This record gives sequence, structure tokens and C-alpha cells, in this order.
Amino acid sequence: MSVRQLIFAGGGTGGHIYPALAIADHAGLIEPGVGLRVLCSGRAVDAEILGREQVPFTPIPAMPPVARPLPALRFAASWVPSVRACRRAIRAHRRSGAVTLIAMGGFVCAPAVAAARSLGVPIALVNLDAVPGKANRVVAKHAGCVFTACSVQGGVPQGWVEVGPIVRRAFTQAGADPGPRAIADARAAFGLDPGARTLLITGGSQGATSINELVGGLLSAHAGSFRGWQVIHQIGRHHEPDAVRAGYERAGVRAWVGRFIAEAPADMPSAWLASDLSIGRCGAGTVAEAWATRTPSVFLPYPHHDDDHQRANARPLARAGAAVVLDDHVDPGENLSAHGSLLLGLLTDSGRLSALRE
Repeated sequence: MSVRQLIFAGGGTGGHIYPALAIADHAGLIEPGVGLRVLCSGRAVDAEILGREQVPFTPIPAMPPVARPLPALRFAASWVPSVRACRRAIRAHRRSGAVTLIAMGGFVCAPAVAAARSLGVPIALVNLDAVPGKANRVVAKHAGCVFTACSVQGGVPQGWVEVGPIVRRAFTQAGADPGPRAIADARAAFGLDPGARTLLITGGSQGATSINELVGGLLSAHAGSFRGWQVIHQIGRHHEPDAVRAGYERAGVRAWVGRFIAEAPADMPSAWLASDLSIGRCGAGTVAEAWATRTPSVFLPYPHHDDDHQRANARPLARAGAAVVLDDHVDPGENLSAHGSLLLGLLTDSGRLSALRE
């Protein structure tokens, strides 16, 4: 089997794509002439991430199998065209040698696995969440090997190999006692004060309205608690930076605000390196990056997942005392009432923050 002929299948959010890029990075596969391709969704975020990383990719028309009637019909209608597109990509790729399909979970990987099985291509599954999704549970039955990036709730299934959090090398380097100069440079990359404490706020590649509004409420009601702090705030691609930026300006808080943290030097490894505290969702990738960079974190799991897998992702850090996991009540007033005092305490009590980092 040639390790230089890998096809990764996953997309729809950065949470499926970035771990694939991390694997390719560690394997030395992100370089010209290497047999590497990603089968992804047709969403703009996939093309943006993979295009920026200069990784070859093929979008397929797969749709997520949401339970509501219309999305479910769209998923069914997209199945055959998606499998065909995956077959074409696999056939084209294996002209240069043996191919292995690496399924990264989510709705994109299901048709890719079906195509790989029909062509006799070996399949490996990478499970990222503490509660495996429906697609992963099905794919695992057909995979030659299964790796999981975290302990699975209820116990790791027999035959699965637990490998630990998957992050790109830049994140582990950021967490390896980088020193004050590197931290100062990371803050300066965002146009911030190199010596000021920094708060990172991110709802992932899609953003999180409820988290954005919670922070906005804190700024409006308790601007003084942000004294001595500055902020890196990734608001998500569907939100308006100018309105959020104006809130920081009114509160007198220095901040970098953008829809997406992307290009170096103002990239995600630098954002984590710059930060003393983070507030955000707890997808597997975010939890892994917080762990790798040793960043104290406040996690608000996405409240609309039936299996609440984000909460399970964050549980190991919470049990270790390195993170706090809160309920997202969605309503900004309820969130502010329930969590405001804790968040303000972290901003004003350096001892508590140090304890989380340790």
C-alpha cells in the first residue's frame, strides 16, 4: 500500500477538514507532487480552507441527512451523484498507485466509503468525537482500521485504536513553552498589544450567535471587568464584523474582529498562542487545540445536537480542571444571568486563571 496515495473524505465544517490536514502534515504529505486529495462538500468553507492550504480537493453534492422531510429528500437525491463523483475521483487518483480512503466522519464520508467499497479500495476511519456519529458507526463496520482521537463515551469499541487529539504541528509547537517573545509576536500579528492579556472567542468556522451575543452583553454591562484585556474574536462567516467591532470600541476594549481567522501570521495557531483564556464551542478540533496549546477554556457546547457530543468532547479537560463547561441557553439574557459572574471572575481573578492553566 502506497502511503503517498491518500484520499481524505470529510467536509462541511473546518472540524472535519483540519484534522485531515493535520494527518497529512504529520505524514509529510502536503507538498507538490504528492498523491493527496480531499473529497469535501460543496460548501464555501471547504473550498476556502483547502484552497488556502493549496491541497487538491473535489467537492461532491452530498447533503447532510437532517430528519426534516425536505433535507432528508435532498440527502437521498444527492446520494447517487455523490457516489459517482467519488468513484471518478478515486479512479483518477489510483492511476498513480494504490489508494487508501481515509474517512474523517460526517455526511461527506458516507458516499465516499460506498464508492471505495465498490472499487475495492482499503478504508480507514478517523473518529473525532467522544460520541461517534451515525455515519461513523456505519463506516466503522466496513473500515479495515479505525482510529479515534478521543476516548469514546461508554468505552472505546473493540478493535478501535485510540491515538489522542489530532492537531497540526503548529499547535503543538505553540503549546511547547514558546516563551514571551513568541507570545508577544503572536499578539502583534493581530495588531494587538504584545504585553496585554488576551481573550480568544470563537464559535468555530461557522461562528456562534449565542456566544457572540453573550460577550456583547458582558461588554455592555461590565466593560470595566475587561480592563487589562484585549480580544481576538472570530465571529463566523455569517455575522457582521463592523457591528461587533463597534461594541468593543464603545467599551474601550482593544480587539481584532473578523469572520474567519485564516492567513499567517494572524492564523489560528497564533491566535491560541496569543491567548490567556478562550471562550467557545467544543467541537473536537477546538478541544484538541485548547489541549495542545494549554489554553484555559470556557466551553459552551452546541445546544441543538441530540447526542450532546460536544459536551462529551470537553469532559476530559473539565475533569482535569483545565476547562469549564457551561450550558448554552441560547437566549443572551439567560446566558448572561447564568454565566456572567463566572466569566467576569475569570477575567478579574488571575489566580483562578493560573489554576486552570496548570
